[in-house]
Amino acid sequence: MDGVDTNKSVAGLSVLLQSGALDPVELAEVSLARIAGYQDQAVFTELLGERALTEARLSAQRLRSGRSLGLLDGIPVAWKDLFDTKGSVTTAGSAVLADAAPASADAAVVTSLAGAGMVSIGRTNLSEFAFSGLGINPHYGTAHNPASRDVPRIPGGSSAGSGVAVAAGLVPVAIGTDTGGSIRIPAAFNGIVGYKATRGRYSMQGVFPLAKSLDSLGPLCRTVQDAIWIDAAMHGRTVPDIGRADLSGLKLVIPETIVFDDAEPGVVAAFEAAVLRLEKAGARVKRRAFPIFAEIFEVTARHGALVTAEAFALHKARLEGPEAARMDQRVVARTRLGEKTTTADYIAIADARQRLIAAFTESLEPGELVIHPTLPHVAPPIAPLLADDDLFFKINGRTLRNTSIGNFLDGCGVSIPCGTGDAGMPVGFLLSGLRNGDEHLLSVALSAEAIIRGGA
Repeated sequence: MDGVDTNKSVAGLSVLLQSGALDPVELAEVSLARIAGYQDQAVFTELLGERALTEARLSAQRLRSGRSLGLLDGIPVAWKDLFDTKGSVTTAGSAVLADAAPASADAAVVTSLAGAGMVSIGRTNLSEFAFSGLGINPHYGTAHNPASRDVPRIPGGSSAGSGVAVAAGLVPVAIGTDTGGSIRIPAAFNGIVGYKATRGRYSMQGVFPLAKSLDSLGPLCRTVQDAIWIDAAMHGRTVPDIGRADLSGLKLVIPETIVFDDAEPGVVAAFEAAVLRLEKAGARVKRRAFPIFAEIFEVTARHGALVTAEAFALHKARLEGPEAARMDQRVVARTRLGEKTTTADYIAIADARQRLIAAFTESLEPGELVIHPTLPHVAPPIAPLLADDDLFFKINGRTLRNTSIGNFLDGCGVSIPCGTGDAGMPVGFLLSGLRNGDEHLLSVALSAEAIIRGGA
């Protein structure tokens, strides 16, 4: 059992499982044991041991009898604790839901991946109610970024445990949600791949929401190929149908508005080095201003944030009752901001959003993708953020800034590691596409990944 390496990509494990070199039950047992023995017990909120072993045994029977369900049969997967798994309480990272009734059925995407033969290992920790980009959780603990070699650093949120579980090699893939960057942020901070699909690409049935007009889903994993395989299964497809794009003549544009503001020099250096590699490979890179990006933040300053308005509507009764005292007070404070958003403000935001989405679409050439650093900084230390509320909100806002643009514009994005910055911490390279441009985005990301990583 000690010889089983869980620190592999989905594709790497699939080869072993399909060939019979690795047994799904052994893989599940090793994954469960390593999670249980991992030094940081804040990564998971629950292990699904009985379910995992049952699913693994069924996978083993299929593989032995030549009835594989496909490339993902026997592959372990972890779920952010927003997804219903039958018989488990969906806590959403909050103590106030810990005593709620267990889910009576799996979420739709859980069913889809189970149908592909995947083995549900456990449920991962997150920022309470998914409402922070930092991943700090006072109820279930804050998972530490495994890339840090000096002091404990944040994992990024809100899909904090999902990012750490993959980066630490505990599972090859974890499924997260993304409302303002909650997949791409932990992917960038932890040095893995994170794919935020276009909102509505997958069913949200059985997924605890934050802001329904922004919420989207996607995998955190080790490679873009893994993300493509998972994407296909989440659609109920047996095989992926996305090929590699031709990088020769690929059109990329770097925004000169907002995304580099206050960026750390190490982040910029890692990103620019990756851009040079892409240009040498034949990509055509332009730089231009995107006043649309600035206007997004002007709309927010004038009318309030869409996410806080919808989060307040969702949690209004909770905030008015005794449960508010049991919540993370930083989450309470941020959610209460939504109370200031009037109906007129909300309509104004929605109208501006549709106008800006249309303008953004018109501003791009056919096939053009937007590229910039996923985040302006590497993962900061945890301790100062716990000690200073003002610093917490400042860093949270800066962390969410670049990625939230893609949510407001209803697009899709893939964060790929592109090197390291301060303290040797990972830097993410974000490729973003238009709404429903997922196939093109993933195709380009598949071809460009090795170049972005520096040939790794």
